[in-house]
Amino acid sequence: MVDIALESPRQADILALLNDGDNAALALYPAENYYGLDVDALEKPDTALLVARVEGVALGTAALVDNRDGTAELKRMFVSPAARGLGIASALLAAVEARARSLGAATVLLETGHPQVAAIALYEKHGYQHIPRFGQYVGDPTSVCMEKRLTSTGSV
Repeated sequence: MVDIALESPRQADILALLNDGDNAALALYPAENYYGLDVDALEKPDTALLVARVEGVALGTAALVDNRDGTAELKRMFVSPAARGLGIASALLAAVEARARSLGAATVLLETGHPQVAAIALYEKHGYQHIPRFGQYVGDPTSVCMEKRLTSTGSV
């Protein structure tokens, strides 16, 4: 069973997981094309860090930034490679969407990249649609931007 909760990033196991996520991304992209939030940014009042645990072990993270304009942006979605295929990413995505709804956001935005084929497939499976690059991603040819418009029940 996956337990998902809001947590502080300044815990050894979460810092290790965030570091693994950074290393995985930096193996795929040049540093200038990596947009992960650092620990300080994860502690800002407009940002929530959701952590997925199984039997107390942190296996995945997802951050949600409230843009305070009816949108929220998913950041730092990462599941430990050893835990992939267990439904953790889908559970995190559902928790992110529930959190976005509770903030009053009507849309969840995200950015991923062309090399992350499995991530793109996951988002598409959960109703995310491709959109033009937005914000800091506009000039980045590696970026793939997506959105999902939320309803109160979570369906598209």
